Amino acid sequence: MEEPNFTYLNSLTAGDKAFEEKILKIIITEFPEEKNLYLNNIILNKLDQAANNVHKIKHKISLLGLEQSYGLASQHELNLINDNSILHEDFTEILNTINRFLKEL
Repeated sequence: MEEPNFTYLNSLTAGDKAFEEKILKIIITEFPEEKNLYLNNIILNKLDQAANNVHKIKHKISLLGLEQSYGLASQHELNLINDNSILHEDFTEILNTINRFLKEL
């Protein structure tokens, strides 16, 4: 499984450390809540709302340089819209990887 990195974020911010820190702070603040909302919506079988959660999370996935995970998240979002949660376990692995990464910062 790929690991989060700062490659895309560094290119996006063009070396502007203050901007990079601002984006990271947003990710660190918002990610845990978005993850919990997603998991709760899955438990409650609110797949349309879970799809909205995935949509928000996938932008953070992209910012953390997880290209393959972004593709899986996009497919998972579409599946959820169609009442299919088959990629839930794979998506949860991505969430756990990001969670570990953010805790180490």
